[in-house]
Amino acid sequence: MNNTAVKTIRAASTALLISGIMTGCTVFPTPEAPRVMDFPVPQGVQKSSVSRPQSLRVDTPFASEPFNSTRILAKPEPWEFQVYGGVRWRDTVPVILRDMLVGAFRANANFRDVTMDTGPGNTGLSLATEITAFHTVNQGANTRATIAIYGQLIDTRSRKTLCSERFIVSTPAEDTSIDAVVQAFGGAGKRLAGEVITWANACEMNQN
Repeated sequence: MNNTAVKTIRAASTALLISGIMTGCTVFPTPEAPRVMDFPVPQGVQKSSVSRPQSLRVDTPFASEPFNSTRILAKPEPWEFQVYGGVRWRDTVPVILRDMLVGAFRANANFRDVTMDTGPGNTGLSLATEITAFHTVNQGANTRATIAIYGQLIDTRSRKTLCSERFIVSTPAEDTSIDAVVQAFGGAGKRLAGEVITWANACEMNQN
């Protein structure tokens, strides 16, 4: 076989290979965009009757994997995490939790000003948190949304920890559908916000 024939065969083989690859790419349908869920600021947060001169910065919570992501997680066994398919949070769990707490503290209005760590300006106090749970748990036939954090209220200037506390809340879902699960997370968030606000207000009062 001469060189011309060899080159022709190689060219034909390459063309067939490229054609096959391109055909293979078009066989698989383009996946639909997942549903994007929000973690809302609780409605009906009780407004404080006293507005204190202290300002508060809510830092973005620390979280390791798998909580530092946009995935909505389930934990069917103590040693296993699973992911709800076709759906995600609008942002990472630390960001949506921070945004929820900022909104709840602003609605409560006990502190003169409430900002987040991405904003400018200095504040007298900062709220630092670590996420240790943000998933659903199966209890028999029931599904519960569980959120757990470790919180510290810190004097921003001295970096002294004024108070620290662990919080864990759990709210049942009406059923196993993703809509019911997200609503249960919203209920757990409302309970968590109430407990953190009460704790932070009491801590700040005890410093005076």
